[in-house]
Amino acid sequence: MKITYYLLALALTLTLYSSCKIMSPKAYKALIAERDSLTTRTETLETQVFQLKADTMRLHRELADLSNNNSALNSNLNTSSSKLRRLAADLEKREARLKEVEDILRKRDEAANALKNKLQQALLGFQQSGLTVDIRNGKVYVSLADKLLFPSGSIVIDDKGKAALKQLAVVLNKEPDINVAIEGHTDDKKVLNLGQIKDNWDLSVLRATSVTRYLTEVEKVDPHRLTATGKSEFQPIDTAPTNEARAKNRRIEIVLTPRLDELYNLITK
Repeated sequence: MKITYYLLALALTLTLYSSCKIMSPKAYKALIAERDSLTTRTETLETQVFQLKADTMRLHRELADLSNNNSALNSNLNTSSSKLRRLAADLEKREARLKEVEDILRKRDEAANALKNKLQQALLGFQQSGLTVDIRNGKVYVSLADKLLFPSGSIVIDDKGKAALKQLAVVLNKEPDINVAIEGHTDDKKVLNLGQIKDNWDLSVLRATSVTRYLTEVEKVDPHRLTATGKSEFQPIDTAPTNEARAKNRRIEIVLTPRLDELYNLITK
């Protein structure tokens, strides 16, 4: 705008000058050339000013966008940080819970191993007669072959079987926190002419209850700790169709489980 005023002033000066003095053609042309040059420069400068204003507005918009993006990023960062803190706290709780469970399971395994050792010592004299003690899934299994407990096809415990159960009861009565399951198992041969015993289901159940009654009524094991079940022929140790395999399958298994109230309470929290 100042340049425009300058051109007007120059034109006015030329007019006044020409009115006061007669200019030579050369001087006049020089003034005209200077005027045209100033006009061109003015137009160029005005174009540059317009472009600079447009660039300034664009930069302001970009700056506003960047500011908004930065605010959004800060908000996302705060949200992510909060979520990360929650996840870290949850992970810490889960790790503490896992440690508790592992400690309880370790105690269970230690108790099972200690119980196994006690039973092996107490029943040492019967291991040549078909008695075994082992651990499966944290439980102690005392397996007694049917020949150690019963005459063939009978549910009445013989003297040798009573002697074995008596030694077992000594250990059980000293371990009140052990739950006991008595399982009867048979081979796959069908039961014939055994009076009240109609099939292998009957035979397995009645043998299990005979052992349970002896332990509770004679050896005074707390009956609240015992459960009797019959498995018939359907959980064999050996599936081979031989007399040796069938002899292994005819058995009473006494399953001893350490009470896991602590673990149960932890799981149900």
